[in-house]
Amino acid sequence: MTRPTAKLWLACLLAAVLAILGQGAAAGPILAQYIDKVSPTEIVPGADHFGQIDARNLAPALAGDKQIGWVFLTSDWVSTTGYSGKPIHIVVGLSPKGVITGAKLVKHSEPIVLVGIPDSKIHAVIRKYSGLDLHTVIKGRDTADMDIVSGATVTMMVIDDSILRAGIKVAQALKLDGFEAPAAAGPTRAIDRSAGAVADWATLAGNGAIRRLTVDVKKINKDFQALGDPRAASKAEPPPLDEAYVDLYTALVSEPAIGKSLLGERMFTNVQAMMKPGDEAIAIFGAGRWSFKGSGYVRGGIFDRFELIQGEISHRFRDTEHRRLVSVAAAGAPDLPEMDVFIVPAKAGFNPALPFRLQFLVHRAVGPIQKLFLTYDLSYELPAVYTKTIAAAHAAVAAAAPAASPRDQLWKRMWQVKRTQLVVLAIALALLTGIFFFQTFATRNARTFAILRNAYLVFTLVFVGWYANAQLSVVNILAVASALFSDFRWNTFLMDPLIFVMWFAVAAALLFWARGAYCGWLCPFGALQELTNKVARLLHIPQVKLPWGLHERLWALKYVLFLGLFGASLYSLSLAEHLAEVEPFKTAIILKFARPLPYVLFALVCLAPSLFIERFYCRYVCPLGGGLAIPARLHMFRWLKRYKDCGNPCQLCAKDCPVEAIHPTGEINPNECISCLNCQVLYQDKTRCPVVILREKRREKAKGSAEAVAARATGHPNTIKATKSPVKAE
Repeated sequence: MTRPTAKLWLACLLAAVLAILGQGAAAGPILAQYIDKVSPTEIVPGADHFGQIDARNLAPALAGDKQIGWVFLTSDWVSTTGYSGKPIHIVVGLSPKGVITGAKLVKHSEPIVLVGIPDSKIHAVIRKYSGLDLHTVIKGRDTADMDIVSGATVTMMVIDDSILRAGIKVAQALKLDGFEAPAAAGPTRAIDRSAGAVADWATLAGNGAIRRLTVDVKKINKDFQALGDPRAASKAEPPPLDEAYVDLYTALVSEPAIGKSLLGERMFTNVQAMMKPGDEAIAIFGAGRWSFKGSGYVRGGIFDRFELIQGEISHRFRDTEHRRLVSVAAAGAPDLPEMDVFIVPAKAGFNPALPFRLQFLVHRAVGPIQKLFLTYDLSYELPAVYTKTIAAAHAAVAAAAPAASPRDQLWKRMWQVKRTQLVVLAIALALLTGIFFFQTFATRNARTFAILRNAYLVFTLVFVGWYANAQLSVVNILAVASALFSDFRWNTFLMDPLIFVMWFAVAAALLFWARGAYCGWLCPFGALQELTNKVARLLHIPQVKLPWGLHERLWALKYVLFLGLFGASLYSLSLAEHLAEVEPFKTAIILKFARPLPYVLFALVCLAPSLFIERFYCRYVCPLGGGLAIPARLHMFRWLKRYKDCGNPCQLCAKDCPVEAIHPTGEINPNECISCLNCQVLYQDKTRCPVVILREKRREKAKGSAEAVAARATGHPNTIKATKSPVKAE
């Protein structure tokens, strides 16, 4: 069978990356999209309807004409990014006394919940937040007070964190009793309002003072169609397909050099007059078919098609914060039908020296009152030429400020909670590293090594898998790939410390030992298969050996499955996560077969062939193994020792390889090898390896000849007699 070349894999990877980069749409995380999915009484008991959503993204909960609480969406107030790299949206109710009155999960993309754990378990935990007084959270709340759903630790930590932090922020915004907003620490960067000079459009665009977002008609049609609603195609934008549908520019015009360049001296002065101390201003220019302003602000006073987001703060602009521009002063500016300046009030907490983004909500009507939504982000960071470092005195003040709240350090809490498990895993990884680095010593005694390997497999299955739930999955690869090209945050992946450490260890091992370190030693489901097969052999269950030609062709199946799942993730990550049920890991390992019968039966079907063919699933089906094998092609070392006689004429290792990863010609296929080191045991076996046996015979013969020569030289009678007696007998 012809092996895929490195160039082919590189081309596939490049195409995948380009496809991911081409994505950028997701449902907009605004309360208006989700408030209809909850009833007033389940979020705020006693309420019979919601009032109009205000500029703060809060909706009053009303009983008749009386307001009895507020409703908000967690992702409007804090980062709710889960392990999938996408937000977990929860609608929450809050009373005037700062008590959570109700909470409901309305949308998420968490892999383990989508394809492993019933939503009902998550909903049951979220309902327990009803009645929680947020004053107790400010005073301190131990992690042990939080309910954890087995197998969804990260998801539950994010949910807990987002409900409580968002609730506190809402209480502070409403200025409820006992919720004084904390003083903000000084920034490490600040605008240098004396820096820069008036410049033309090309110069500002070149140095990053102007940032652009463009989406053509072809892409906007494709993105709406990807939402899965068949009505989107019938409402597609007409050609030309290469024409810009969304074409936007933005700049921070409260920075004098940028502001005077784009607005001119007179308009810049007028904008400055609008601003109060601490306010900032941005300009937005539009040149495509789509209007970023729309007309809703004329009726409601709020620009509902975009918002400014920086960290955990967001701000929607009102008509009183808006000023229309007549022209752009900078020479060389393109034709811009829409030109506007927006004032960011000081109370928004906006820091112009730090990165921020504008999130634009694009909708398409698919019915009389029904719309589909997409969001696109235009990121902005003030170029360094317009900034300065804060003075040392100010830095000292910032350093003396109170440390960040534990709720802002969620991932650190997770590492503290799992500290003991991390220590045990670290010791196990260190032991495995020692086994690989000193494999000649480790495999010297076949019986001792067999005991060591079986014990390690039991540890992997019981501790890593069933206890710590650190089973890796192809879903992790898909989620990481998606996050890398969307809203990547390291703390998203740090929130599950065991999975993070496992992935880090696997990444390092791929460079040294290909995929075998994980697949052969650290994969709980792989360990379950191998241990099951060992029990089957003890029970004398007959073993099946497939013809080499069929065996070699079945290898390709796992690569096809991986590439299929990866391709599906480019279209829809949620779809790929559902298709990833081809892995039985969640059923057999994370949930310990505690799932509906069809899932259990499928897991058993995947496991049963291992009774007759060792690691059947690993060999032919596992998409995770296929995904790891692709980058493992880059591994730098060849650790497994071979004799020149291996494969020609000796076939012992090839026949004895548990997964048949050794070709009849003698070479080891690193894509299929699980690094079980069985061949290295045979490499030193004095009773089985023909090369070693022959070498030992020659050594014994040479030793005997040397002893005979020594005996003749010393004239020892017993030795002489012993050497001569055969001659007499003969």
